[in-house]
Amino acid sequence: MTPSLLMAVLASGFIYGITPGPGVLAVFGIGAARGRRAGAGFLCGHLLGDVIWCSTALIAIVGAREIGSTAFDVLGVLSGLYLFWLGWRAVRAKRSNGEQPQGAARQPFWHGILFGLTNPKAYPVAVATFTALLSSRAELLNWSMLPMLIALSFLGGLLAYAILIGIVGARQVRTLYQRHELAITRLCGIMFIGFAINALVHALPGLIPNKA
Repeated sequence: MTPSLLMAVLASGFIYGITPGPGVLAVFGIGAARGRRAGAGFLCGHLLGDVIWCSTALIAIVGAREIGSTAFDVLGVLSGLYLFWLGWRAVRAKRSNGEQPQGAARQPFWHGILFGLTNPKAYPVAVATFTALLSSRAELLNWSMLPMLIALSFLGGLLAYAILIGIVGARQVRTLYQRHELAITRLCGIMFIGFAINALVHALPGLIPNKA
C-alpha cells in the first residue's frame, strides 16, 4: 500500500466519523444533557455500527474494482451524485427550530449501538465518502488489502471520535456549535460537493466511449 493510499483510507474514516450528521448531533445533545462520560459511551457503542458500515462499503468498493473498471466507475458516479445531493441540501439548509435530540438514554452505550446500526444514511454515506477519496487510487485496490483497509478506516474513525469525546460536553464548544450550527452545516455541504466533484472527475471519463 502506498503512503497516499494509506492517508486516503485514514482520511476517509476520519471524515466519515467527524462530519456532522445524525450521530454527531446526537452525541452533542447527549453531552449537553448528561456530560462527557455519557457522550463517550454513546460514541463507543456507535463505533460498532461505523465499523460494520465502513467494512461493508469497502467490500463493495473493492468488489466493484475487481469486477471491472466500469462497475467501479458507475459506483463512483452514483456516489458522487449522492454526495452532491447531500452537500446541496446542507448548503441550502435553514436554521433549525432549536429542538436538537437530547439523547437522554439511560444506557448511552447500548443506545449508541442501536443508533449506529439503524442509521439509514450510514451505508450510502460511507460508500460515497470512501469512493470519492479512493477513486484516484482505484487501480491499487484488491481483496488482499481489505483487512488493512478496514483497520485503517477504523483508526481514522477512532481518531475522529477521540476528538469528539474531547470536546463534547464543554460549555464553550456547545455554545459555539449552537451559535454557528448553520454555518458549520453549510461548510460541510461545500466539502461534500468537493468530494462529489472529485468522484465524478475520476469516474466519468471511464464511462465515456473513446472514439479515437
